[in-house]
Amino acid sequence: MKNTATRDKLIDTGAELIAQQGYNATGINAVLKTCGVPKGSFYHYFSSKEDFGLAVIERFANQYDESLSTLLEDVSLPPLERLRRYFATGREHMLSCDHATGCLIGNLGQELSGQNDTFRDALNLVFQHWEKRFVDCLQYAQDLGDIDASIAPEALASFILSGWEGAILRAKTLKSVAPMEHFESILFAHVLTPSTLCAASR
Repeated sequence: MKNTATRDKLIDTGAELIAQQGYNATGINAVLKTCGVPKGSFYHYFSSKEDFGLAVIERFANQYDESLSTLLEDVSLPPLERLRRYFATGREHMLSCDHATGCLIGNLGQELSGQNDTFRDALNLVFQHWEKRFVDCLQYAQDLGDIDASIAPEALASFILSGWEGAILRAKTLKSVAPMEHFESILFAHVLTPSTLCAASR
């Protein structure tokens, strides 16, 4: 039986290093040195660096999905408040890492999607799953009449996730959460609003 604690340590360390410097710049030896794990142990758990990278993606995606579930499925809050809390959490993370890491999946998407189809497919599945979390929350907001129901929630979810990932990238380059704040303010002021008919009937 394999010692999953060592495997978990390798994945967690790899995720930290990749978030800081990218996948291509993160060598296996650097991961092993940081972990204090012998090279033989790495190949006991992973057949290649690509296999290791896919495990890092899976771990981060699962952890982030748990966070999304907590934030976007909180029945004690109205759906738009859930979204505001999601954005606030993202800004807090960006500040806590001093604008250095951002979203690991977004970073890898920019770095690897044009280089490796296996990574591209894995990352695309992650984004699709995250979008589904947004779709459910947005659909509920439409059912309540809080936002315009004429736009498909799937399209809204894709727009929000794409825009937010772009805002995160800009926040990293500017070393400021201002792009994230601008995206959120425009989103709620001009996109996530009731339809004219719904607003008039209130």
